Amino acid sequence: MKSATPKVLHAICGRSLVGHVVAAARELEPEHLVVIVGHAREQVSAHLSEIDPGVRTAVQYEQNGTGHAVRMGLEELSNSGVALDGTVIVVCGDTPLLTGETLQRLASTHAADGNAVTVLTAEVPDSTGYGRIVRDDSGAVTAIVEHKDATDAQRAIREINSGVFAFDAKLLADALGKVRTDNSQGEEYLTDVLGILREAGHRVGAAVADDHREILGINNRVQLAEARKLLNERLLHAAMMSGVTVVDPATTWVDVTVTFEPDALVQPGTQLLGATHVATGAEVGPNTRLTDTTVHAGARVDNTVADSAVIGEGANVGPYAYLRPGTRLGAKSKAGAYVEMKNATIGEGTKVPHLSYVGDATIGEYTNIGAASVFVNYDGVSKHHTTIGSHCRTGSDNMFVAPVTIGDGAYTAAGSVITKDVPPGSLAVARGQQRNIEGWVARKRPGSAAAEAAEAARRDSEGEQ
Repeated sequence: MKSATPKVLHAICGRSLVGHVVAAARELEPEHLVVIVGHAREQVSAHLSEIDPGVRTAVQYEQNGTGHAVRMGLEELSNSGVALDGTVIVVCGDTPLLTGETLQRLASTHAADGNAVTVLTAEVPDSTGYGRIVRDDSGAVTAIVEHKDATDAQRAIREINSGVFAFDAKLLADALGKVRTDNSQGEEYLTDVLGILREAGHRVGAAVADDHREILGINNRVQLAEARKLLNERLLHAAMMSGVTVVDPATTWVDVTVTFEPDALVQPGTQLLGATHVATGAEVGPNTRLTDTTVHAGARVDNTVADSAVIGEGANVGPYAYLRPGTRLGAKSKAGAYVEMKNATIGEGTKVPHLSYVGDATIGEYTNIGAASVFVNYDGVSKHHTTIGSHCRTGSDNMFVAPVTIGDGAYTAAGSVITKDVPPGSLAVARGQQRNIEGWVARKRPGSAAAEAAEAARRDSEGEQ
């Protein structure tokens, strides 16, 4: 990956690679879930404790092969007093497209066929470089042959090994003790267990994945991008099949944790991230990025960036709005063009139409905030709160210097700097008196275009030729 970040912690669609695998494994409701960590184990273990505190970790201090890794996992369980019994599913930490449904099918096939080990396989268009699955007439797996060791006939086989297995726990533990390291890498190969069990008279079977792309592993940034695209397509397909309109799936990106209701509409160029939820009849986009944001029914969000915000039913946001954490827009409210909000609660029907900053504020119902207003919430040391009541009308180019309260039904004049509380029903005017200095341009800017225009206007007004 050429990265300071461990491979399995690289993320696609809102989860790390290992996070996707853990989530798929959790769908089986396993009695124990163990992740074997080695390289950068402190970072990986800390991440696992955040995303799934129930995960156990086993440390592979020396990377001595896949068989050695699985042996470390089993030792972690046995050293904790866990009896090794039942079925052990082994998956790779860099296969984010693997689904719980496929793992469940693997486990079911393993149990139904009475296998000692069952390999998850896939039929791929091009099997070059992969280990081929060789079966006998009964369908049992007789060998996994690596590409470099395969005959021409074996290289024609399109069924390949995924590296995902279901084992009988007791047989696995016994066979791992017999795995040798007399190979070119000097490592314990998990695949050697299959030959050991078969030679002991046990059946080795296979379960074929419905979609070969599920088994794709990630080893570089190109494969990371390809997996992201495939997973995004899967998520959007599921959304559309459940009644969501996605106008252009090619330019729409969603995380696995995003949820929709039927008849939501997603316009092109939209990114929906984290725990974002889009309700029935809501329209999001184009060119919008929402993170951990709830969009209620019938709301419209256009060319907007929002993070940890709540957009009320029938509300209208954008274009070019920025809703920062703590923003709560009431039903039928508006945050219009070039409006930024942070830690602000906006009441039902209230409008902040354009060119304004609303920070650390509470605004009541059916109030209108004039254009180019700024809620001056920071004094250089602390943040302060502004409260504006219901049915207020504030003028354009107002500065509300917090802490300050504007009472219900109050008005403020355009261009005012409001530093004191305004009682309900009052008009606040906080601006200097206008003074016109006649003839200033002619005296101070003689010969300028402004002076000439002013002189022409004077002559016109006086009827001079």
